[in-house]
Amino acid sequence: MSEQLVIQGETKQERYEALLPQIKSVVGEEPDLIANMANVAAMLHETFGFWWTGFYRVRDDVLLLGPFQGPMACTRIKKGRGVCGTAWQKGETQIVPDVDQFPGHIACSSASRSEIVVPVTMEGEIIGVLDIDSAELDTFDETDRRYLEQIVKMLP
Repeated sequence: MSEQLVIQGETKQERYEALLPQIKSVVGEEPDLIANMANVAAMLHETFGFWWTGFYRVRDDVLLLGPFQGPMACTRIKKGRGVCGTAWQKGETQIVPDVDQFPGHIACSSASRSEIVVPVTMEGEIIGVLDIDSAELDTFDETDRRYLEQIVKMLP
């Protein structure tokens, strides 16, 4: 069964507001984290047309590539390295207007220009990160932070 994702709204906030209940309905009764990560990545990617949208999962001492939409990505990221590793280490969302200005940025793709990374927690422990890259500078702001933090809390 194929469903069409329909998100209406002119502003970023309106698109997030329309997307939230759709994500909730998709992940609400599905207990599998990987399946939910895959659908959330696809829904965000389709709604906003980001360059890369996906998850990295904490496995032992690294972030391991999880479900994503977009071009090939780095497979493993160490704690404290790049934007993803920094979000994991600090336990807080990282908004980077220009990745070239971020110390230690890992360039998985030279097309990535700005990035937001949101830690995913379960029972007080970081289990992964939601990583979104844009091909444009200064794409992400507090609106993205607020809604993406809500979205990752919907994961089981």
